[in-house]
Amino acid sequence: MQPITDRPIRWGILATGGIAAAFAEDLAAVEGAVAHAVASRTESAAREFAGRYGIPRAYGSWRELAADPEVDVVYVATPHSAHHEATALLLEAGKAVLCEKPFTLNSGQSAELIATARKRELFLMEAMWTYLNPAVRRLVELVEDGAIGEVRSVQAEFSFAGPTDPGHRLWDPALGGGALLDLGVYPVSFAQLLLGEPESVQARASLSDRGVDANTAVLLGHPGGATALLHCSLVAQSGQRAAVHGTGGWIELERDFFHAAGFTLHREGRDPEPYRAAPSTGHGYGPEAAEVVRCLRAGLTESPYVPLDSTLAVMRTLDAVRERIGVRYPGE
Repeated sequence: MQPITDRPIRWGILATGGIAAAFAEDLAAVEGAVAHAVASRTESAAREFAGRYGIPRAYGSWRELAADPEVDVVYVATPHSAHHEATALLLEAGKAVLCEKPFTLNSGQSAELIATARKRELFLMEAMWTYLNPAVRRLVELVEDGAIGEVRSVQAEFSFAGPTDPGHRLWDPALGGGALLDLGVYPVSFAQLLLGEPESVQARASLSDRGVDANTAVLLGHPGGATALLHCSLVAQSGQRAAVHGTGGWIELERDFFHAAGFTLHREGRDPEPYRAAPSTGHGYGPEAAEVVRCLRAGLTESPYVPLDSTLAVMRTLDAVRERIGVRYPGE
């Protein structure tokens, strides 16, 4: 795709829920970016959102947003059950896309979108903000520099006591409900950032009455004997912590590891070494939006920090976990 260097990058936002609102607020502080249009399934919702955030154009359908010739890139913030439909529509219309996690419901859908983007030479990226978090980026640098020796294990958890209403989207199989896709994508993505795609996948889960996972444990086996022990749950509170253990030390990320403010490096014979990222502003979506702007300025079709092959590898692991625990979504 041709670099965009002579003007601000004009964004469309597809959906008007809480995540879309947080993204719109953070986008306002990203240099070289401007919110240009928003779309919802109803024009009234789009107009209300546009008025709240000073967005010039509001559309009552996704297709109208896709057809807007002045939109360069679209942020897809729908429930993940609609990610494939929305992103496919936008790619066919020639738009660059930043799509929320999990990228799609399964690896087949993800592979289709990636193939389309590559064929049409369009930018596409999963909005996995963890990969662009400054603390996580620094952690990866330390690991690659050998600060803790060879990584032998990763542990990560993301759990909370979720809504009890059985009609909530988190419990709805038609909306890709369950702990794994909504929460477990973060521990899996973090583990694979450090260890790559696993060669073996084991998992156990308790399922809800509607057949989605409520409480899931995952054990990944990686080449060379490294392991990842991961947990996600909609029925238990946790500290949302993560740690990386190596032959020469370990690193503990602070609470809410998926957008951590810092970590502590532990090495034998040394005092603990804390690291704090520069104070962040907003809700934490700024770095991913800034990365998209950087890539579009450079004419890149994917980010080197959130490569499409890595996104697809994570989806394959999530598929394997669902196969082990017996979770299938309608239409699969």
